[in-house]
Amino acid sequence: MKKIFKKSIAIVAALSLAMTGCGISHKEAFGDTSLSSSTPVTDSDKVTFDWYINYSWFNTKWGDNAVSKAITDRTGVDINFIAPQGNEEEKLNSLIAAGTLPDLITLGWWEPQVNEMIQGDMVYALNELADQYDAYFYEVSDPQARSWYTQADGNIYGYPCSSVTPGDVSNNDNIGSNQTFLVRKDIYEAIGSPDMTTIEGFEKAVKKAAEMFPEVDGKPLIPIGAHIFDDTGNVSFDLYLQNFLAIPYEKDGQLYDRDTDPEYIEWLKMFRRLGEQGYLSTDLFIDQRVQMEEKIEEGRYFCMMYQYTDMSAQQKALYAKNPDSIYIAVDGPKNKNGDDHVLPTNTVSGWTITMVSKNCKNPDRAIKFIDYMLSEEGQKMVYLGVEGVTYDVIDGKEVVKPEVQKLLNTDRTAYDALYGADDAYWMFQDNVMQLKWKQKSDSPTQQLEDWTYPYATYTGVYDIILPADTEDAYTNARIEKLWSDTLQSLLLAKSDEEFDQILEKFIADRNALGYKQLQEKRYQYVENAKEKLGLK
Repeated sequence: MKKIFKKSIAIVAALSLAMTGCGISHKEAFGDTSLSSSTPVTDSDKVTFDWYINYSWFNTKWGDNAVSKAITDRTGVDINFIAPQGNEEEKLNSLIAAGTLPDLITLGWWEPQVNEMIQGDMVYALNELADQYDAYFYEVSDPQARSWYTQADGNIYGYPCSSVTPGDVSNNDNIGSNQTFLVRKDIYEAIGSPDMTTIEGFEKAVKKAAEMFPEVDGKPLIPIGAHIFDDTGNVSFDLYLQNFLAIPYEKDGQLYDRDTDPEYIEWLKMFRRLGEQGYLSTDLFIDQRVQMEEKIEEGRYFCMMYQYTDMSAQQKALYAKNPDSIYIAVDGPKNKNGDDHVLPTNTVSGWTITMVSKNCKNPDRAIKFIDYMLSEEGQKMVYLGVEGVTYDVIDGKEVVKPEVQKLLNTDRTAYDALYGADDAYWMFQDNVMQLKWKQKSDSPTQQLEDWTYPYATYTGVYDIILPADTEDAYTNARIEKLWSDTLQSLLLAKSDEEFDQILEKFIADRNALGYKQLQEKRYQYVENAKEKLGLK
């Protein structure tokens, strides 16, 4: 799963609207025929939905594996997934421009097309569909998520997956983060399992790894890996590194300028030095996700500041080939005080949202299908699969079959094609609900997840939300693009003096674009978010 949240984004107002809050109960709305919370609305009549997933990497099919077959049998809904072959933004924009949006649309909550579709009256209000066809929506959806996504007109147009509230984080000790510092296990142990939390220790470890293991299976070792560079920067070298260093989000009643924090700058200068000495591969600056996945599966990176869920399939492939060649999570860069990392959990915004297009000829079935997927039965199906096929109930507890678990741990592609559980269909996943069925796992990704638990922190109030198509959003986009160009230049600078000059120019150019004024406005959004979530 890819959950890289960009730093600015689409509008999400917070006027709470729930049917129960209006004094209308489920029974009053639907009479004695309304369903209990344990009984999702289903239909025997078949209907097929075209469902657009705004990720070119999504390729899971519907209809062949156990889970999708069972959901179709239960709901009468068949799915035809559509994913872009190339640029996601171009594909989605063309669908919008042509008025050919499929029945369902799943995209990142931050994408500007979210607001465009709402303002263009291209999508249904889910609450209105629920009021008309299936009030069960109000039982299976989260009130805080509904409130968060309710627009100024009182309607909610999209529902999130992977939504987590501050209360969820404080009440559970096994909610983690996706952000990890990873090292290749056998190489790390061969160089003595060094402390990489300090600048000195990090530099020495990288150089020793490259010296002892210049090649991996005949191909050059890549000493440091990271996510891709895009128009907002590089999350590994900005957000993730800042979170590892526990750099604060705010100080003295205002947003803190994390990008120029002195300790952060010291670490960037360390990476610059490594680059000057040949330890930052040119691949780092040009590879896209497909190329990175190939190199991860080959085990060519020594260390990575990376989102572990983005490499889980490659981790399992490495494990199947050689269990010692997998990646493990260890403590990464820390500040001089040695403070714990501050790693963000999912937030109430979640990852993606799913909307129902007004091109949908069966919106009644769409809301019922969504409600099924949000229900406990639906979540159990999406996560555990089909009883007797993927799991058994032993002494009252669900236990995944050993052969199913083995395939999940070794070949995710084959697992999805045969079974399709473990959130292969993640579009409405509720990670917190699914904790009740969590299995004891020997998965090669389990250590990566477990490592994050002590550091996981709710930081969602700092996911700044700016209304799209406004001067503020335009200014923010220009500043992000300036930072993206600057970050690459800083890492490629030929000396610390050149680094300082580049940074000084960035600060001046950023201020000229209106950075200080924008920060003040952004902080207002932070304060509003705290109020929405009851954190003030």
